[in-house]
Amino acid sequence: RRRRRTGTTREIALDAGPASLTVTLGFGHSFFGRTGLEKQRPEALAPLPQFSSDHLDANRGNGDLWVQIGADDALVAFHALNALQKDARGTARVRWQMNGFNRSPGATASPRTARNLMGQLDGTGNPQESDKDFAQRVFVAPGDGPAWMANGSYVVMRRIRMLLDDWEGLGLAEQEHVIGRRKSTGAPLTGGGERTEPKLDATDKSGDLVIPLNAHARITRPDQNGGAAMLRRPFSYHDGIDADGVPDAGLLFLCWQADPLRGFVPVQRKLDRGDALSEYIRHEASGLYAVPGGAAKGEYVGQALLEG
Repeated sequence: RRRRRTGTTREIALDAGPASLTVTLGFGHSFFGRTGLEKQRPEALAPLPQFSSDHLDANRGNGDLWVQIGADDALVAFHALNALQKDARGTARVRWQMNGFNRSPGATASPRTARNLMGQLDGTGNPQESDKDFAQRVFVAPGDGPAWMANGSYVVMRRIRMLLDDWEGLGLAEQEHVIGRRKSTGAPLTGGGERTEPKLDATDKSGDLVIPLNAHARITRPDQNGGAAMLRRPFSYHDGIDADGVPDAGLLFLCWQADPLRGFVPVQRKLDRGDALSEYIRHEASGLYAVPGGAAKGEYVGQALLEG
């Protein structure tokens, strides 16, 4: 007979503070079919198109529900995960799980743009909250789609493996030409600092473009993609060494936008056609989720969808 488990698993982080804990919930395309809510499924939640660079594992993507747990303390994050899994038992089960990390708070004298496992600053071109069109690009406006998604956002998840042995075989100048920015500061190759606007038409003494046509930083710019923009919030991951003796490591790419068809999709299509970085990365998992706006006091996330 199976013995009933008891104990104090909910006291894992008993002596810890909040540690900036956040729990974010999103609904996948398949959720609406399972629950009979097809009429409430947003058009923007249509499955992402296939891209030529995809090498996707169907068992590690999509899903009915997406839960992201973040905290400054890994123990607090695990405690939250453990509590959610216990509460969901009998209703939902884990289909896949990925663990990511970023630079720890206090690791630098002042907050800085995070670096990825290639050593590059990651997120320099993000839209800023001070931008006049920030909310328009990131959040769903009331009336644009089903009412329950008002002030929500769509998140695209991609597990992007970095072929680090190949990347580290390049010299510094070669790496910088692939990205189009200085590795040390994140500044464009045309000069200035991290936030300096690149001079895309600048040429060197030989007449060649300083920032190559296929440089990652050039291709991903909104003004090179009809204004398409998304808010990147990625994490690095390292899942050990594979059977070939190379690191299974890279980026858990997360980007937020008001509409993935006007954010992620056009940019990824452009990257698919000629990004110099594509030779050193491999997209291995993918997902798209609708994240409703925050819950007011006394409400729960998604209440307008489930009870509306």
